[in-house]
Amino acid sequence: MMGELIGSIIIGGIAGFAAEKLMKSEMGLIANILLGIAGGLAAGFILPLLGVGIFGLIPKLLAATAGACLLIFLARLVKSKKASS
Repeated sequence: MMGELIGSIIIGGIAGFAAEKLMKSEMGLIANILLGIAGGLAAGFILPLLGVGIFGLIPKLLAATAGACLLIFLARLVKSKKASS
């Protein structure tokens, strides 16, 4: 249980950092970890609905990074909508 939590935090931090660099976003360490964990949860929910299984460290890391990129994209979309209103 505790090992899974620590593993999720580490994967989340790496995924959040990778998403930050891919999306050219400026965030801090805590935001990266939270974004990566949320991205992993989002990908873990969406991908099985599409029939895609996530097994192993690298696929989990890739899925969390993709999910974090999606969250950054959505946040920018919402922010731009508010700015134009």
